[in-house]
Amino acid sequence: MADHAAVHHDYHLVKPSPWPLVGSIFGAMTAIGLVMLLKGILGVPKGTPWVLCMGLAGLLFVMGAWWADVVKEANEGDHTPVVSLGLRYGMILFIASEIMFFVAWFWMFFEMALFHHVRTFSPIEEVRTAWAAWPPKGVETIDPWHFPLINTLTLLLSGTTITWAHHALQHGDRKNARTGLILTVILGAMFSCIQAYEYREIILEKLFFNETSTSGGLYGSSFFMATGFHGFHVMIGTIFLLVCLIRLLNGAFTPRQHFGFEAAAWYWHFVDVVWLFLFAFIYVVFQGHAAT
Repeated sequence: MADHAAVHHDYHLVKPSPWPLVGSIFGAMTAIGLVMLLKGILGVPKGTPWVLCMGLAGLLFVMGAWWADVVKEANEGDHTPVVSLGLRYGMILFIASEIMFFVAWFWMFFEMALFHHVRTFSPIEEVRTAWAAWPPKGVETIDPWHFPLINTLTLLLSGTTITWAHHALQHGDRKNARTGLILTVILGAMFSCIQAYEYREIILEKLFFNETSTSGGLYGSSFFMATGFHGFHVMIGTIFLLVCLIRLLNGAFTPRQHFGFEAAAWYWHFVDVVWLFLFAFIYVVFQGHAAT
């Protein structure tokens, strides 16, 4: 009987887990809470934050618990070579989907920057005025050779440190792997802080949204959506790497089995490459000066 119950294949059949259902509930709570915060709903006044906070806290809890189960499965030997290959394919497809996500924001920015003149043929005066120039009249663009350049160098350096850490781990050098990971986490946090300061300057100085900018929202929306979502990905990647660092300090990962670290490194390189395109096109190529 025991022989019939034994596993005779390389695939891992996941045990029933509560986390998909619980995560969906907290995800719905987060969405409803955001509506409550911004607009109000079902008699709840606008600006009510507690539902959103509960939803986000629940999502963080589910993420931690779910990923802890995955780590436990790996430690118990469930991640066979076949399963590991499937995990790699899954991570590759995930990064591919993220690339297409950013393609949408680049497409939006390029369409406005390259073909804004087409809309000047509109019979509506407000439309002709809004699209007469790019960047729109009254918008003061960001100097790419200041904070954006610092952040570019920061991410490029972090790409070097994560590669160093990965190479060290592959050769069993846990000390250098730890050092490289620590430096990468620090550089990722630095990037987020610099970008937050840059956003603060944009808002306080009213570079995009001001009285003289008739259509600053066109430029500002595309700028903040593209760079803001990238900043969010940097924060997620930093947390990803921090978890890998904690696991490394607790004795996890070997030269032959360290896919969790490898996935974090892939994700971080993806973040690096996306920023290079953002810096090259949104900051440098299309910077210009607002029409006067």
